[in-house]
Amino acid sequence: MAEIVDTAADADHALQRATEVLGRGLPVAIPTETVYGLAADATNPQAIARIYETKGRPQFNPLICHVADLEMAERHAVFDPLSRQLAMAFWPGPLTLILPVRPDTPIHPLARAGLDTVGLRVPAGFAGRLLAAFGRPLAAPSANTSGRISPTTAAHVEADLGSAIELILDAGPARVGVESTIVKVEDDRIRLLRPGGLDASDIEKLTGLAVIRPTAPGAAIEAPGMLASHYAPDAGVRLNAREVAPGEALIRFGGTELPGEEKAAIVLDLSPGGDLREAAANLFGYMQTADATGARTIAFAPIPATGLGEAINDRLERAAAPRS
Repeated sequence: MAEIVDTAADADHALQRATEVLGRGLPVAIPTETVYGLAADATNPQAIARIYETKGRPQFNPLICHVADLEMAERHAVFDPLSRQLAMAFWPGPLTLILPVRPDTPIHPLARAGLDTVGLRVPAGFAGRLLAAFGRPLAAPSANTSGRISPTTAAHVEADLGSAIELILDAGPARVGVESTIVKVEDDRIRLLRPGGLDASDIEKLTGLAVIRPTAPGAAIEAPGMLASHYAPDAGVRLNAREVAPGEALIRFGGTELPGEEKAAIVLDLSPGGDLREAAANLFGYMQTADATGARTIAFAPIPATGLGEAINDRLERAAAPRS
């Protein structure tokens, strides 16, 4: 089983162990403010291959590469003025930028799924310290089996991948709770590839530009989180539930009771007060808890699609999609 190191109790030991394991080309589960990531040296193809192998992730699905700061990012990608403005405003934080790679970047094509672009993010918290200490970008998708519920605690990682990795860094529950927002700037337009922990309206307020949403399903894979089926529990997922069938697990929102919930396997409320930020932070953890009941179906009450509700509904639609 994986060694679990508390980053608050012994930060120096956590840094030493993590850099040592990463230096051997092995993946390490790291905490970020969004979800826990499965990190490995983005310049080492054997290390990147171990991420795909450990997760069972298809290699046409690119990985986000995490960097310590904007200076490190600019050594690997070409920034246009608008992308630089976004980076300066929202890094460290839950924003990933899709950028053209520099011809001399050591980030291996396997991390980029062969694309001529790379997704870069500067994470907050202990992960930033680790990146500065390691000195190279870390490819780091969520630390879970591909397509399954993303982990927001070290315990979630241990339950899923604990027998397959050597080290898990534990910094407590993830503060944001959903993955980063992914955008791509093209011809002074901002395209949203994946809604996430940064509200798209904050980008619009900063830039004065509308964030362009996808207009049709089936788009080419340009970034993580674009597969139709993703974030899925063992149970089936039923959305916009107005009532609960006996034995279903119920995840509701805003304190609103649903008919039939007295016969539910479990009743959880993402935010009794209707706070979408709290709901996002609780989403994956509550899905894990509901799935652990053994219910065949998890019913989700309607959740507003405004603000962070856009990211929550994106994750739920992918969790409910037909599975291959």
